Amino acid sequence: MRAITISPSSCQGTLVAPASKSAVQRAMALALLHNGKTIIKSAGHSEDEMGARKIIKLLGAKIETAGDAECVFSKGNIKPLDTSLDFSESGLSFRMFTPIVSLSPQKFILTGSGTLLRRPMHFFLDVLPEMQVAVFSKDGFPPFEVQGPLIAHSITISGEQSSQYLTGMLFALAKAANERVEIFVHNLKSKPYIDLSIQMLLHFGYSVSHSGYEKFIIEPGNLAPETIIYNAEGDWSGASFFLVAGAIGGNVTISNLRRESLQADQKIVQVLESVGAQISWNGAILKCAKADLMPFEFDATDCPDLFPPLAALAANCKGESVLIGRSRLVSKESNREKSIIDILSKMGVPVKTEKDSMWIMGGGGIQAAKVSSHHDHRIAMMASILALNANDAVEIEGADSVRKSYPGFFSDLQNLAVKMNIHE
Repeated sequence: MRAITISPSSCQGTLVAPASKSAVQRAMALALLHNGKTIIKSAGHSEDEMGARKIIKLLGAKIETAGDAECVFSKGNIKPLDTSLDFSESGLSFRMFTPIVSLSPQKFILTGSGTLLRRPMHFFLDVLPEMQVAVFSKDGFPPFEVQGPLIAHSITISGEQSSQYLTGMLFALAKAANERVEIFVHNLKSKPYIDLSIQMLLHFGYSVSHSGYEKFIIEPGNLAPETIIYNAEGDWSGASFFLVAGAIGGNVTISNLRRESLQADQKIVQVLESVGAQISWNGAILKCAKADLMPFEFDATDCPDLFPPLAALAANCKGESVLIGRSRLVSKESNREKSIIDILSKMGVPVKTEKDSMWIMGGGGIQAAKVSSHHDHRIAMMASILALNANDAVEIEGADSVRKSYPGFFSDLQNLAVKMNIHE
């Protein structure tokens, strides 16, 4: 794994937000289920997006590249070239495609690598058998064996662990339903991601609605045209780090962001405005500039991917900030709570936890240190942003973990005049 040394710098300039990997992965899954042609414009090339492309090709779709678009051709059913599927470290793809492959009567072996093999997936052991799917796993962790076909009917599930399970069930049941189906959900987390999933289901011609995020209604049938065009929007998760970089010591302008986006991490704008950063919109272009920053309190339960950039922001605010929702951080690419605390502590930023909250005392200075990404893309990005205001250079081991979601992250940092040295 390569390391990167970042020296204290002021971020100055303009960049284009890459495509939302969450949206592109969903679009690939829905394109597989669509009987016809799907044109996905401006798709990105992160490891997670490339993994989703590989999966739908193995499940029978054909993909052609035309300029900045991916053209997916599918018969709307699963005709696998291989029944052994490797999801690498993508939790979303594993949770989304497991119900989808269960539509097929063939037996599939679903596995992954790295931290995915340590992420619990007990949900499927409880839910899929209710829908006549045979499923086997040792202790609820990948690899899984599943064999359908899934029989669509109304079910009750928990949304406590991850909304990604519900996304997978919505996609599979929308495809399989021959009559009205209802999913009753209790304690749903990360509701904005479900909003995104429903928005995309509607775009692909399905009839899905909900009542207070507790009952989801799927009506049978599909009204989509033979050719569907989907424009992948810019990624708020990756953009949030650069917006924080602008707020703590620079002037950053980002294009290709939707102000009305349903992405959960769009809430970064709300936080930056609350701390006093200079935020301004011009169409789809967002600018964030340096200001004296006040401490803040924010509940990130529904947008846990904002924890790392908000931790970097809190370290640069004058006073104690509170982030709520740390229970959502455990089963990520790393134990993200421990990773955040490790880096903040090594860089001299006081941090404490109690119940579901994390307190970060900012304004006392950020110390140079040698830190690890913990093989977690968002932790590598957080450390990079913290380094901008450190008292000396910061070395980040395992920095290439950013390839999972944002392979151009360090190139964009360099284009914003950040001083760095890459160690291969």
